[in-house]
Amino acid sequence: MNTQIVLDHGSGGLASQELIGSLFLRYLTNPHLHQLEDAAVLDGQAGRLAFSTDSYVVDPIFFPGGNIGELAVNGTINDLAMRGAKPLCLSLGLIIEEGLAMDTLEEIVRSIARACDYAGVPVVTGDTKVVPRGKADKIFINTSGIGVIRDGVEVSATQAVKDDVIILSGTLADHGITILTSREGLQVDGNLQSDTRPLHFLVQNILDQAAHAVHTMRDPTRGGLGTTLSEIAKTTGLCMEIEEKAIPVQGEVRAACELMGLDPLYLANEGKCVVFAAPEKAELILETMRATPEGRESAIIGRVTDVHPGRVVLTTISGGARLVEPLTGEPLPRIC
Repeated sequence: MNTQIVLDHGSGGLASQELIGSLFLRYLTNPHLHQLEDAAVLDGQAGRLAFSTDSYVVDPIFFPGGNIGELAVNGTINDLAMRGAKPLCLSLGLIIEEGLAMDTLEEIVRSIARACDYAGVPVVTGDTKVVPRGKADKIFINTSGIGVIRDGVEVSATQAVKDDVIILSGTLADHGITILTSREGLQVDGNLQSDTRPLHFLVQNILDQAAHAVHTMRDPTRGGLGTTLSEIAKTTGLCMEIEEKAIPVQGEVRAACELMGLDPLYLANEGKCVVFAAPEKAELILETMRATPEGRESAIIGRVTDVHPGRVVLTTISGGARLVEPLTGEPLPRIC
């Protein structure tokens, strides 16, 4: 067997079949994928369907706390979860550059399988293409997912209302700063790691407790918390008032941000969510989030008001106030 990916692996011929059989079906085994049909056929589901897709081009493809494979699985699961959906299955599309070491591809596929097993969400269909050297950067991945939304769940950026409490599920900027320091080869004291993880268990727990009280959920990925809140403020025409001292940031993340001149409000997170909830259920939801591994450091960081319509206002640690604008341009490319 070749030790590197060659163009023949994407030809659809014998080499492609061998790659699928010896690698993908070896790790991503399930009845749907083993059929090797052009499309997976799913049983009927009770409830509304949610459908999402995302592509992953992160550089480097391996980083502390994860790699591009599990990032692709968790990212699409979280996109479904943020609409209140229970993820059912994923598709997996790979664009592989000729010359990628077979061992590297196998490690990525293994991590995809581990992430799927942990989440309980299988890959049921997929595709692989190989492009000539120099036409890609090692590997790009697309994952799409289908989930089901139970009756009584209405979660959307448009649903946030005045007096909602804003809850953040954990520390900010872990993924973004880990990718940037890894790419730049910077050594930072502490244990910087990506926070990539699935959030659907946490989401289903809080929906079990208070589905009608949960109005909006978003995972602050590219653009970070600052951009996410700005988008919701613009969508609703309401004001997001947040407290800097209430926003959890790990010490090593803060130090790395200061070293690189970056604001953690704008760095990507891959395992955190922001929940907008009715105030009478906020403590119950916070307690439920903190009872999960992925929400242990959850905190109430602010409220929705009508003081400055369409704006995000941060009360700083010193007691001042500043407007938080959405991220502009692309200063942080290829972080997810």
